[in-house]
Amino acid sequence: MGVERRRGPAGAAVAVALAAAMTAGLAACSGTGGDTAPRPPAATSPTDRGPSPFTGLPATPAPVIAVKIDNVRPARPHTGLGAADLVYVEQVEAGQTRLLAVYSSKLPPAVGPVRSARESDLELLRQFGRPALAYSGEQAALRPLIDAAPLFPLTPSDAPGAFFRGEDRPAPHNLYARPARALDAAPDASTAKDIGFRFGAPPEGGTPVNAHTVRYPSARFTFTWSDAGDRWLVSMDGEPARTTDGGRTTARTVVVQDVDVRPSRFRDRGGSVTPYTDTVGSGTATVLRDGRSHEARWSRPSADAGTTFTTPSGDPLTFATGQVWIVLKAR
Repeated sequence: MGVERRRGPAGAAVAVALAAAMTAGLAACSGTGGDTAPRPPAATSPTDRGPSPFTGLPATPAPVIAVKIDNVRPARPHTGLGAADLVYVEQVEAGQTRLLAVYSSKLPPAVGPVRSARESDLELLRQFGRPALAYSGEQAALRPLIDAAPLFPLTPSDAPGAFFRGEDRPAPHNLYARPARALDAAPDASTAKDIGFRFGAPPEGGTPVNAHTVRYPSARFTFTWSDAGDRWLVSMDGEPARTTDGGRTTARTVVVQDVDVRPSRFRDRGGSVTPYTDTVGSGTATVLRDGRSHEARWSRPSADAGTTFTTPSGDPLTFATGQVWIVLKAR
């Protein structure tokens, strides 16, 4: 379930209970969905609820927090992923991937495992205004760029009460963030706003598809359509993806966005070059919704602008309401 922001002893009690629940969940990941309850309205009037610009579902206007999530095999299953409004897939060193999950309309008790930020995240997140970014750390040379970016950086050093180590797996794959507590450390984080997505009835045409696979140098994702669930089932590296707190990982809309991926000036500790994923510009995309594949064009004219998706004829390409996955793939 979603949670309100908590402080003091109550928050500590929640953390203890959560750690136990996570350990049990990792031992037996089952369930029928990854959703949590929406955020309570707090001081906002219920009449302010309207369609979320991220999912198209009813939501109370709320701040945005993104969490950088580990995605190597030892980091799975994930926690809190089903509550995200948006999930971005990004290429990192050695051809592996990490996830950037964006939350606003729902806040799970915990998200993770949390890992370090990359330079590409700074450009990607500018379309959200000034969001919070929860992550585990960064290279020393990258920190000045993060400090200069329009976001609120939140690491265990910046907000120690917002992170904890789980006992379910060894470090570094056991760091989790409490998003509600993290937002307490970023009270001025931007509220969810229009980033270019449109929701509505399916576009005309499209090609029926049962499954679609996206390959990276050292990782792959497969999205398989489920008529019964009316959503795409996510598999990672040939195995069904699950969460510790919600069962099978799913998506209502999947966007495979063709982007430029080039070497950056940064390297990891092993000497591998960090890729830079450029999300400003334009190009082609494949949009999966309702068991069909649609050709699309994407456009983001500047870092401060949102990303629009259109049909080949230039009409807005509407997404299905619910969680959206944006898979950033080298063209």
